[in-house]
Amino acid sequence: MNIVPPKPALPPLSSDLIARFKSIVGDKYAVTDTNDIAPYATEERNLFHGHSPLVLRPGSTAEVSAICKLATEHRIALVPQGGNTGLVGGQTPHNGEVVVSMRRMDKIREVDAASNTMTVDAGVVLQVAQQRAADVDRLFPLSLGAEGSCTIGGNLSTNAGGTGALAYGVAREMALGLEVVLADGRILNGLSKLKKDNTGYDLRNLFIGAEGTLGIITAATLKLFPKPRAVETAFVGLTSPAAALKLLAISQSEAAGGLTSFELLADIAVDFSVRHGIGIRHPLASKHPWFVLMEVSSSRDDARATMEAILERGMEDGIVDDAVIAANLGQRTAFWKLRDEMSAAQKPEGGSIKHDISVPVAAVPAFIEEANAAVVKLIPGSRPVPFGHLGDGNIHYNVSQPLQGMSTADFLARWHDVNAVVFAIVLRMGGSISAEHGIGVLKRDELPDVKDKVAIALMRDIKTILDPQGIMNPGKVL
Repeated sequence: MNIVPPKPALPPLSSDLIARFKSIVGDKYAVTDTNDIAPYATEERNLFHGHSPLVLRPGSTAEVSAICKLATEHRIALVPQGGNTGLVGGQTPHNGEVVVSMRRMDKIREVDAASNTMTVDAGVVLQVAQQRAADVDRLFPLSLGAEGSCTIGGNLSTNAGGTGALAYGVAREMALGLEVVLADGRILNGLSKLKKDNTGYDLRNLFIGAEGTLGIITAATLKLFPKPRAVETAFVGLTSPAAALKLLAISQSEAAGGLTSFELLADIAVDFSVRHGIGIRHPLASKHPWFVLMEVSSSRDDARATMEAILERGMEDGIVDDAVIAANLGQRTAFWKLRDEMSAAQKPEGGSIKHDISVPVAAVPAFIEEANAAVVKLIPGSRPVPFGHLGDGNIHYNVSQPLQGMSTADFLARWHDVNAVVFAIVLRMGGSISAEHGIGVLKRDELPDVKDKVAIALMRDIKTILDPQGIMNPGKVL
């Protein structure tokens, strides 16, 4: 499956313009060889395939500004790209656009422990930001499966969520200020450390989640948090999502703000990780229909007692069937590796049609039950593989192809049919078709049908004002 946006009515890139773009970043940081460009034009799932005559790798905000100014003068389309880990095709040059790779802009500009802030270039890898925060006894809580390669700019451009969103919010809540290069090359300097700044429109939030369609994020000032003194992680077996929802209520009551992760995992998702992941073992001695991976953090040394109290209440109420608390850091890491490998572990099982949806937390059990029935009715033998962030209602509702009787190509050809069935249930329950992965091209055509008409009109107006020539990541989102 390769979704290609409509080709924008923009001029081709001449050899003279290629030379002028190269002069901005230097020959060493301008990629023109087809083989060298290939990694920038595809993504790890092999779902989207693009092409580009040129990849530019700027090393400063001034260079990004010069690139945008030249592109505007000659109506050359640009596709900003971070770690190229996006899951909706937003970072792919589908129609031969120039790729602006931000990976060279990887400096930590400042760490201010007193203000609990860190200012970083957009190309800083998420894991590096996490480590630099830890170096000053602070926590940067954004955490994703791709944290070893995704970048801060990409995280903000897609408004990434992750496993810590329950306690700390999504990427939008973790950014105090941004530096952004606009389509015409102007630089918006909004790198504020202030938590209170009531001076008009919050322009920062225009660019977070915009997927590079309004401008290129070049730097961000991020919030840091006190580093927990104790973290306890448990892997729990139970009978149903409804039981997991009851355990969530107990956990929030006992731990209050100390409940930092609460992941719901279907048995089939766990089985795939154990079967196909390297060195992954099942944490419990027996199988259960559903599992919860949960974490309690504390600034004191009471996290263990809190976790034990949660599980004890769960067992007394007949909610928890079995559970194990990680005995050490190695076991905790193993629990999370099992969770992080779930998406990749579906690949050996054949085609997988993926959804990143959210519904009200209380509606998650009903959503899963209805969606499972509807998908299997649509494609008999298909295998729903739901897992995700129950604490904030965000479920990765993936569907693997039948074990027999259907080729991968035939199954993936039903992508939009499955989307229609799943999205109808999501919308009826007051949910969203995109919780944390963005719109890109994968969900672009569905967006006008599910978003408020006035909201869509305003989004188009804003796009026209900030990018009148339509050169910024054209064909994405809108």
